[in-house]
Amino acid sequence: MLVYSIIMFMVSVLFAVLGIAIYKGKTDLIHDYHQTKVTDKSAYGKAFGKVMFLIAIAMLLSGIIGLFENLLILAVAILIIGLLIGLGCIVAVQKKYNKGVF
Repeated sequence: MLVYSIIMFMVSVLFAVLGIAIYKGKTDLIHDYHQTKVTDKSAYGKAFGKVMFLIAIAMLLSGIIGLFENLLILAVAILIIGLLIGLGCIVAVQKKYNKGVF
């Protein structure tokens, strides 16, 4: 499971870097049609960036737990739960700032 942990660490770093960029206002990293009705791009970027951090933390935690051979199912469960919570938060951010998901 070392390969799984390495992949999770690398992807979590990628998500954290993207989250930092979006949080700082680089909302052009998010596809245009997800921002068609957004009026406050600064608040939208900060909210979306926080969700990206949440997803990155879930991946990092899953990678750390994946290092322990007897906790493999827990590592995958944490990843799935973290991604579902992150997806739910993205939907909430989209509904709040874009008046809908699409």
